[in-house]
Amino acid sequence: MPSLFEARGVTKRFGGLTALHGVDLAVDRGIASIIGPNGAGKTTLFNIFTGLYAADEGSVTFRDQALLGLRPDQITALGICRTFQNIRLFANMTAIENVLVGMNSRITLRLWDVLTRNPGFHRTESELAARAVGLLDRVGLQATANVVARNLPYGDRRRLELARALASEPALLLLDEPTAGMTQGEASALMHLLRGLVADLHLAIILIEHNMRVVMEVSDRVTVLDHGEKIAEGAPREVQSNERVIEAYLGKRGVGPRARSGA
Repeated sequence: MPSLFEARGVTKRFGGLTALHGVDLAVDRGIASIIGPNGAGKTTLFNIFTGLYAADEGSVTFRDQALLGLRPDQITALGICRTFQNIRLFANMTAIENVLVGMNSRITLRLWDVLTRNPGFHRTESELAARAVGLLDRVGLQATANVVARNLPYGDRRRLELARALASEPALLLLDEPTAGMTQGEASALMHLLRGLVADLHLAIILIEHNMRVVMEVSDRVTVLDHGEKIAEGAPREVQSNERVIEAYLGKRGVGPRARSGA
C-alpha cells in the first residue's frame, strides 16, 4: 500500500554544489523527524516538498499525486502545510486574524457573496471565526485571540504559527525547528501538543529538530542527513546509537568524494 507521502531519489544542486543527493523518505502516520548537522540539507528538502525549490532529480508524491512542479498554494490545497525556522506571522494582525488567513485555501465563498455580503457570507464568516477560536483554544491561546501577534511572548508566537498551519486542514504538517528558542519546558509542552494532534486529528508530521531530547521523546521514526545524503534511518534509539550518526555530529569522518552543501 502506498505511503501518504513519499520522496524518492531527491537531488538538488546549486551551481557546482550538491545540497541533496538521492534522498528517500516515506511517511504514512505519526511523527517522523529529520535531523543532521548544520548544512545537511534539511530545510532544502522541506523547500522542495512545498514547492519553493525545484528538484533536479527524483520524485515527490502525496496521496499518489506528483508534487514536483506544483506551486506552494497548490500543495497547501492538497493537504500539506509547513512552518518555518524563523517565525513568519503577520506581526501587525491579531492572533485570530492570523489564523483566519490560514483558512484561505478552504474558503468557498464566491466574489458575489463577498461583494453583496449576503446571508451566505455572514454564515461563513461566523463559522470561520468559531473555528479559528477553536484552533487557538487547541494550542492554548484562546485568551489572546485579540492580541496583536508582535506583542505575544515568543513561545506563544510559535504556537500561533502552528494554529495558523492547522487552519488549512492539513493531512501532513511540516515543522521546521518548532522548538527553536524555547525553554525545555515550553518544548516539552509543544511536543505533548503535537502528540495530541496526531492522535485526535490523525495528522502525519515531519519535524526538523536540533533538540535531541525532543527528537527522542516525540519521534516514531528518525531520518539522518549529512552533507545532503541520508546516512541512517530508524527508531530513535536505534539511530542514536548508530556509529555514522555519532561520527557526523562529532565530525569524526573523512572528506567525502563529492563537495556538498545545504541548509
